[in-house]
Amino acid sequence: MVTDENALTDLPQQHQDWPGRTAALDPVPDHGEASYTGRDRLVGKRALITGGDSGIGRATAIAFAKEGTEVAISYLPEEAEDAEQTRQEVERTGRSCHLLPADLRTEQANLEVARDAVRALGGVDVVVANAAYQMAAGSLADFPPEQIERTFATNVFSTFWLIKALDDHLDAGASIIITTSIQAFEPSEPLLDYAASKAALNNLAVNLAGELGPRGIRVNAVAPGPIWTPLIPSTMPPEKVDGFGSDTPLGRAGQPVEVATAFVYLASDEASYVSGTVLGVTGGRGVF
Repeated sequence: MVTDENALTDLPQQHQDWPGRTAALDPVPDHGEASYTGRDRLVGKRALITGGDSGIGRATAIAFAKEGTEVAISYLPEEAEDAEQTRQEVERTGRSCHLLPADLRTEQANLEVARDAVRALGGVDVVVANAAYQMAAGSLADFPPEQIERTFATNVFSTFWLIKALDDHLDAGASIIITTSIQAFEPSEPLLDYAASKAALNNLAVNLAGELGPRGIRVNAVAPGPIWTPLIPSTMPPEKVDGFGSDTPLGRAGQPVEVATAFVYLASDEASYVSGTVLGVTGGRGVF
């Protein structure tokens, strides 16, 4: 899937204002628009993907659609332009993509997104809790209180509230997939709050697998490593973007489509005995 032409090596310094835009990235990431080939692995399924406007969320929406899934995506209202591009890419596959703008930092917002997704899709079989917030800080003293609150509300609280809101709508065979991070295993000091939130999500995934397993509902997590998305230049200093991902054993950053394949597997019936697992897509870094 990744060739010499789209391998992400020697990324240049760059900066965007948060939350960033896909079209402004240099180079523009590969979300599988042309490189991903579907194999009918998710035919008939209905998926809700949070943070589906760009990056890993967009790539997952496109891959799911190419595998036969009808899709609904949530995204921040200020990311409507990227969300519209995701919708267009999904619809090119012949599948539907319902747009659900929302700031998921409140329980009410998650209740509304869950309700609207069920109405739009006629039910939900796959939940991808992918929406996330991060912002690098210099040291412990530099972390503003409102940033810590935003990080945990977006990453942890929203995931809990969304899954709780969908609980009554999930039947046996449903799959919940939570995006965590290599940061949960190898935390970086500038991402102290983000790393802690992702470790909490790993724990949540394992606990929910135990809670929901008797009903035939699987819960897993995907822990990406350094993946090239708008989150990187909009939340990190330009000098940290320079060479981003080059310190992995594979020596490069990952493309969003390379993470989407993990979500496809965990959502598919091929993973029918996989639950309570954290699947790393890290370029060689260990998730243990």
